[in-house]
Amino acid sequence: MPELIATIVFGLSVLGITFIILKKIPVLASLNLDDLKQEDVLSAIKSKLQNNKHLRPISREVLLQKILSKIRVFTLKIEEKTSARLKSLRQKSLQKKKSNFSEDYWEKLRENKDKPE
Repeated sequence: MPELIATIVFGLSVLGITFIILKKIPVLASLNLDDLKQEDVLSAIKSKLQNNKHLRPISREVLLQKILSKIRVFTLKIEEKTSARLKSLRQKSLQKKKSNFSEDYWEKLRENKDKPE
């Protein structure tokens, strides 16, 4: 069944790519390659790369801020998990102590105190 789905998706993808290529062939054929100079293309690419904010060099301070904030988030997550685990352990310990303590403990203690040895 997964192979059938993958085959259908692959076939539809090939049809889509073929449709796009056939639609763009007339546009590409009408372009005049003599008008495009290699230097113009390179300068356009260079200007786009320089204006791209993701490719600009990052200063050390900004990089350090990003790293420290990620470390801070990581430590807060760890602290939250340890806090929850500690709380559950304390609750289990308290329940265990309560289960060991019987309701008539004080009465038994008084009875033992009143009995002479």
